[in-house]
Amino acid sequence: MPIRAKILNPGFSSQQKMSASSLVIKEQEGDAPNDVLFSSTYGIRTIELNRPNALNALDGSMARKIVPRLREWEKSQMANIIILKGAGRALCSGGDVAALAKLIKSEGLVGVRKAVEYFELEYRLDHLIATYPKPYVAFMDGFTMGGGVGLSIHAPFRIATENTLIAMPETKIGFFPDVGGSFFLPRLDGEIGTYLALTSERLKGVQAFYSGLATHYIHSTSLPDLEARLAELAFGDYQPLEERWKIVDSTIEEFVTGLPEDAPIELSGEIREAIDRCFKFNTIEEILEALTQEDSDWARQTLESIKSCSPTAVRVTLRQLRAGKEWTISETFQREMHMAAKFMEGKDFVEGVDALLISKTMEPKWDPPSLEASDESVTNPYFTVGERDRPRLQLLRDESDAGFVDYKEYPHAKIGLPSEAEVRRLLRERKMLPDDIIPYLVEDRNGKIGLVEKVRDIIARKVGTGVDRAVWKE
Repeated sequence: MPIRAKILNPGFSSQQKMSASSLVIKEQEGDAPNDVLFSSTYGIRTIELNRPNALNALDGSMARKIVPRLREWEKSQMANIIILKGAGRALCSGGDVAALAKLIKSEGLVGVRKAVEYFELEYRLDHLIATYPKPYVAFMDGFTMGGGVGLSIHAPFRIATENTLIAMPETKIGFFPDVGGSFFLPRLDGEIGTYLALTSERLKGVQAFYSGLATHYIHSTSLPDLEARLAELAFGDYQPLEERWKIVDSTIEEFVTGLPEDAPIELSGEIREAIDRCFKFNTIEEILEALTQEDSDWARQTLESIKSCSPTAVRVTLRQLRAGKEWTISETFQREMHMAAKFMEGKDFVEGVDALLISKTMEPKWDPPSLEASDESVTNPYFTVGERDRPRLQLLRDESDAGFVDYKEYPHAKIGLPSEAEVRRLLRERKMLPDDIIPYLVEDRNGKIGLVEKVRDIIARKVGTGVDRAVWKE
């Protein structure tokens, strides 16, 4: 029988600060018994989210089971690789926001407190994954949204399949792209992250791979064989994490059989140029004006999508993404915790979740009702901390830990396809010619599939001819 205890108060102030090691997260009375399944096969440890009827929506019960297991495996010399997967048609469709909205509606301020405690737990788990000292592989097979993205996006290995459907749809429900969205979205190529966040647009299948949200693309039928192969891997105690990543990466690549011929890069060419052109601004008014000037079916649909979202959420999200470029991974979750608490105290979250997921009227009444009826001042409470606000979130791993790691760029960023920033560095700093960049990257990435297609698109859009050399188009 599992030992049950309450989660300790996660906050701290300058006067009283708890160490990360003092935080204990265990199951509570009433937690579901089999909503997460754990298994061990040789060197792998598997986490299987097991709420298929709810598309594996993440709740507190599930998170309270996962955290102790991750911390246990972190210390085990027998545990080499962690695999995250989901039962049924989803990895994880997001946090169980419907349950949170119902809590707030039925219990008022008590419900708000419970909802805030859920986000504290979720963000601690996500940060633990983002700083995990062992290879962590996420099978993004099926729906991977919101909280499901948080459980997978910070992993060094993120495998998309033909079933993958990934999105950060929070602005549609009166919330913001959390679970580390402040970190990973601004670090996607160009303005892809801004576009996905403000529109809640979905990416399917191989598009998650091309966009950088996934590091590999494998057919779903190969996942069981891949899992069995990963179980065979053994690492020496002397091997650093980076070397283990290389071994896992090359093993995953053994199961890559090709990319679908009928699915070229969607966020490319003219559409991609329009995304960067329209979403580069720092105010929502400038973005809307740019979309209006674009005068295309895509731009009109995009305008309609943004205007259907919570005006407050849209404004907060844009400010969040611009600021998040400078946040470390730890700072990201601490700042997002403050933002989440403010949304729980406001009206739009409950209104949006109810309209889209509970009563399904599909007509949320936002407050304020429109972007025109609001201005940037609505974002201030989400980015300023007052004396009565909750203390800063205490994470499960911080500077008091011997193995604490914080960063402003993912240390495993080169596992996936090359980014625009990498191509730009080769052009500007290494002075490489466009014709030399693809062969160099093919050799550097061991012939990674999809690389040629993506880099060709980058060069076609971003590289021009100067007087005596190639130039990067800003």
